[in-house]
Amino acid sequence: MKVEKIRKVFLDYFQKKGHKIMPSSSLIPADPSLLFTSAGMQQFIPFLSGESKPLSNKICSIQKCFRTSDIDEVGDEFHHTFFQMLGNWSFNSYFKKEAIEMALDLLINHYHLDISRIWVTIFNGTSGIGIDKEAEKIWIENKIPKEKISSFGLKDNFWGPVGDKGPCGPCSEIYYDRGESFKKTKCSLKNCGPNCDCGRFVEIWNLVFMEYNKKGDGSYEKLSVKNIDTGAGLARLACILQDKVSDYETDLFLPLMIKIKEIAGVDKVNQRYQRIIADHVRSACFLISAGILPSKEDRGYILRRVIRRAMRCGRLINSQKSFLIPLSKIVIDLYSDIYPELRQNQTNILTVIRDEEEKFSRTLKRGLERIDKLFENYSGEKKDFTLSDKVFFDLYQTFGYPFELSIEEINRRRRENGGDDIPKDAKDHFLKLFKKHQEISRAGAQKKFGGVGIDSIEDEESREKVTKLHTATHLLHKALREVLGNSVHQAGSDINPERLRFDFTYSQKLTEEEKSKIEEIVNEKIKQALPITMKEMSYNQAIKNGALAFFREKYPEIVKVYSIGDFSQEVCAGPHVRNTKELGEFKIIKEKSSSAGIRRIKATLY
Repeated sequence: MKVEKIRKVFLDYFQKKGHKIMPSSSLIPADPSLLFTSAGMQQFIPFLSGESKPLSNKICSIQKCFRTSDIDEVGDEFHHTFFQMLGNWSFNSYFKKEAIEMALDLLINHYHLDISRIWVTIFNGTSGIGIDKEAEKIWIENKIPKEKISSFGLKDNFWGPVGDKGPCGPCSEIYYDRGESFKKTKCSLKNCGPNCDCGRFVEIWNLVFMEYNKKGDGSYEKLSVKNIDTGAGLARLACILQDKVSDYETDLFLPLMIKIKEIAGVDKVNQRYQRIIADHVRSACFLISAGILPSKEDRGYILRRVIRRAMRCGRLINSQKSFLIPLSKIVIDLYSDIYPELRQNQTNILTVIRDEEEKFSRTLKRGLERIDKLFENYSGEKKDFTLSDKVFFDLYQTFGYPFELSIEEINRRRRENGGDDIPKDAKDHFLKLFKKHQEISRAGAQKKFGGVGIDSIEDEESREKVTKLHTATHLLHKALREVLGNSVHQAGSDINPERLRFDFTYSQKLTEEEKSKIEEIVNEKIKQALPITMKEMSYNQAIKNGALAFFREKYPEIVKVYSIGDFSQEVCAGPHVRNTKELGEFKIIKEKSSSAGIRRIKATLY
C-alpha cells in the first residue's frame, strides 16, 4: 500500500467515525519554551488540559514533527528527525475501549494486517498510579491473547508531558511481529517480544490514555477530563504495510536513496551515511519552508546542524560530489502535493541550502586540516588520548567546526586507529561548557522585540520619533510578509530617532519592484488612518488569534497584543502611536544582507 493511500485510508476512517480532520500545524510551536513541534498533540494541549474547548470533541490529523532527541540513532531502520505522525484524539468523549477497538479495526480490516502477529504493551504502574488492568481487559476482549500483552514502566508505557509539566498518561503500544527473518541481533529480553531490540518486533501505534496532569513538583493529579491521544508514525506504518526492512525503502524515501547512490557513483554506498543524508535533507527542506534559517542559535542552529551533518556524510561517501541541491529538488517534488509550502518556498529552500553548502565547504576544509594535525601523533596504542576544552572551543570558534561534528569526526578517527570513543563524561563536560558559552552569548545580545529603550530617552521630541518608527516596524513586518511570503519573520531590530533598522529572514536581495511595493503598502496603511489598539491576553491565545511574535523571545504568560486596524497584529511591549495618520511618509533608505539568510532594511519617516 502506497503512502498516499495509507494517509487517505487513515483520514477517511476517522472522519467516518465522527472525527474532524485538522490540518498540520507549523513546525514552529505556539509555546515559546519549545523549539519545535515534536508530537501530534502539541497543538491540542489547551484542549487536553481542559483549559479550552475544541472545535470538535473528536479530531484526527497528520502532523509534521521534528525532533533531535534521537539524532544519533538516525541511520538505523526507523529513526528520523522529521516525521509525520498520524493521530486521533478524543477530548472527554470516548476513552480506552473505543480507542483500542478503532485502532484494531483500522489495522486489521482496513490495512489488512494479520491479528495473530499483533502484540501490545500496557503500563505496569508507578507510585500513585496502578497497573493498567482496564486496558489489559479490553485487549483480551478484542482477541489479543494474554500471552501477547506485556507490561512496562514509565520509560516505555507512560507518555508525556511535553516539557516539564502538563497533560500525560499511561499508554498501550501496538507492535507487529515481522518474524524470525527480521532479527538482526540476538534478543536482549529473556522472552523475545515488544521492546526487544533484535529487530523482529516493531512498534506501529501508541495509544495514550491522557488522564493525568504532571505538576511542577513532579507529582501527578487527575485531569478534570479524560482524553485520548494516539500517534502512529507514517514511515513506520508504511514500512510494515509495504513489507520493507526499513523506512528508507518505502516510497517516502526510495527516490532519495536511489539518487544518493547515483550521485555517489560508487558500487557500494555506506548505508548509514546514505540514510542520514536522506533524512537530514528532507528535514532541512521542511524547516526552511517553515521560515527557519541557519544561524548560531536555537532553531537556526539545529537547521545548520542537519544540513552540515548531511554534507559531512556526503563527503564521506564521495568527497568530490555535491548532494544537497538535487536531493532537495526531489524532496520538493515528493511532498509538495501534500505540503504546498515546499513548492511555494522552493527558491528560498534551494538558495539557503546552496549558500550553506558553499559556506560549510570552506569550514570543513579548515576544520579537517586542524583535526589532521591533532591526529598526527595519535596511534591506537594511546587509548587514553583526550582533547582539551581549548581544542574544542578552537575548532568551534576559530574554524567554525560544529561541536557535534567535532565529536563524530574525532571518534571516527580514534576508532580507525584502534582507539576508543571520547569518554562519555568528557563529552558531557564539554557539552555543559558549550551550552554555558551559548547562554552567555545570548545574554549579551539584545533580543527584545521592539526593544527601543524608550524610558532612557529624555528628549521628548526624540521619544516621539522613536515611538513613530517603532510603530512603522509593525507595518513594515506585515508588508514584507505580503510581498515576500509568510516564511518571512523578524530577526532583530534597532531604532533611534533618525531611522529604524529591521532584520528579517529572507535569503535573496530584494528587487526594486519589491521594495517599491513594500513602501506602497506601508504608506497606504498610513493614509488609511488605522487605529492602533492594545489587548492583554495569554500568549497561547495571542498566537491562536494569529498574532505575530518574535520566536526567540521568552514571553510571559500574559502578553500585550497591538493591532493596527485589521492589517497587523503583533505581540509587543510598545511603544506605539494611536493612529497611523501620525506617522507621515515611510521611505526605505537601504536594503542589504545582514548575515546568512538574513536581510536588513533601514528606513525612516518624513
